[in-house]
Amino acid sequence: MSELSISTTQNVTINFKAASVGERMLASLLDLLVKGAYIIVFSYLFFYLLELDRLLNGIDMWSRIAIMIIFFSPVLIYSVTLESIFEGQTIGKKLIKIKVVKIDGYQAGFGDYLTRWLFRIIENNMLGGLIGLIAMSVSSKTQRMGDMAAGTAIITLKNNVTINSTILEEIGETYSPVYPLVIKLSDNDMRIIKETFQIAQKNGDVETIQKLTAKILAVTGIKMQNPNQIEFIKTILKDYNFYTQNM
Repeated sequence: MSELSISTTQNVTINFKAASVGERMLASLLDLLVKGAYIIVFSYLFFYLLELDRLLNGIDMWSRIAIMIIFFSPVLIYSVTLESIFEGQTIGKKLIKIKVVKIDGYQAGFGDYLTRWLFRIIENNMLGGLIGLIAMSVSSKTQRMGDMAAGTAIITLKNNVTINSTILEEIGETYSPVYPLVIKLSDNDMRIIKETFQIAQKNGDVETIQKLTAKILAVTGIKMQNPNQIEFIKTILKDYNFYTQNM
């Protein structure tokens, strides 16, 4: 399973695990089963119970085609619709715990999902899907052609998550916060701050810690009470968790 480095808009590099070819194929298979179940239920309901076939026999060919397209459209637009609603996931992707992300750090949008969907039509219908499989196999980021065109990749969400890899900080029930203005920051801000701080502290990168401190002060308007920048950032992380957990 290859590493996927994503540079965020704050110039912070975050490492993810790219979803394997097997995970992507399994997710696609589950999505195929969901679409197959829809077709079976639809066919039974409309053709057997409502006898829709009799209605279709009484109209012209183009009208029949239009009706069939309408009824089967959920299958046709399944992936682009669900990925747009669930921010990069279909039912299959949710079950396998993988997700579509932008490799430039931005949140993937409808245009990205649409591009992937359009390319999927080509990839799945040429050589029985072999083109997409070959593209994923040779890509260092397990990207198919649609991903390359949209600037996306699929990551796995199965990483072992501990409190150190989240925005959460261990705070006791008697903890007293210091900086109320920390609530000006968002969850995403805190995730980036924590990840950057941990890397900088591990590498003894004093310059990055100084820049991170200056950025926090500029955005929030906080006045430092502790000149120790490392302790200041640790307090910021704890304060944010205190206020967000007690809102």
